[in-house]
This record gives sequence, structure tokens and C-alpha cells, in this order.
Amino acid sequence: MRILIAGLIGGLTMFLWGAVSHMLLPIGEAGHRTATEQQVVLDALAQSTSGEGVYMYPGIAPERMSDPAAMQAFAEDSRGKPYAFVVYQPGGNPVNQSMTPHLVTQWITDTLAALVVAWVLALGALGFGRRVLVAGALGLFSALTISLPHWNWYRFPLDFTAGTLVGQVVGWTLAGAAIAWWLGRKRSLEG
Repeated sequence: MRILIAGLIGGLTMFLWGAVSHMLLPIGEAGHRTATEQQVVLDALAQSTSGEGVYMYPGIAPERMSDPAAMQAFAEDSRGKPYAFVVYQPGGNPVNQSMTPHLVTQWITDTLAALVVAWVLALGALGFGRRVLVAGALGLFSALTISLPHWNWYRFPLDFTAGTLVGQVVGWTLAGAAIAWWLGRKRSLEG
């Protein structure tokens, strides 16, 4: 029960940190830009895609990646051209209609992640400070395993990647402090 409560507290802390980092600080929006001529781009995407998915421009079909001649031709043809990584949803962005379901999903995923962190922090006889450090390290781990590969392979902008890294480390350090407080409080009351 104490891990469940710690996870709920940590999830709420992480969710609130996400709100602060996106609405009050520049961390959550780092690297985001607003495109001009949006309708022209959307019309072009509708013509060059085959439905919902992730697209890279320029891109090469996965089945052609094992062909050295095709890869060489692709490399030469795309050299010096702009690059785009596009998440395409032909049905529109439901966030524009209502953020409520997305906020609920975010809180649920933050809480599920916080339950994992609470479980890890409860495994050992660690004090408050070490638990907070472990939680911050887990935030760093998540950014290193997700954000940096996206920067490396898909060329996500450095400011976007750095913002994500800071957001994860600070968020999980704060959530870890809340979780460590609860776990330590319960341990001291039981002992």
C-alpha cells in the first residue's frame, strides 16, 4: 500500500511539474516553432503520405535500405536538402478540440511511471537523499534512452532535446523527493 500511495504522490508531482514546465517555464516548449504557410504544407503531406504514420523527408523505403546502390543514390540525392520528421494524422489533432482526455492520459502515464520509481526506491534501505538521487538518475536514464537517440537518428533539435532532458531530470528529481518523503515517513512510523 505504501508503494501505491508513493506512486500516486509521485505521479501527481510529475504531472504538476509538466504543467509548470510547459505553461510557466520555457523548458516544455524548447525547440518548438510555428510554421508559416501551414495549409500548403498540409496539402502537400496529404498528397505524399499513405495515411497515419511517421514520415521522414527525404526518406527511403525500409526494404531498399539493404541495397547498397539504392542507399548510395539516396545519400547523394538527399545531400544538402532540408530534412523533416513528420508525425502525420490525417484526421486532425484531437488536442485542438479538447485537452481533457490528453491531460487524463498524461496523469495516468505519469502515475504508472511513478509507481515504477516508487517500487525501485522501496527496494533498498536508502535514505531520503539517495532516493532522490536515484529518482533523478532514472529521469536522466529516460532522457538518455529516448531523447538522445531521437536527436542522434532523427535530428531532433538540440534545444528540444536539452529541454526534454532538463524536464525529465528535474521532474523525476521532484517526484523522487515526494516519493522518498512518503516512503521515509511510512518507514519511520512503522519502525
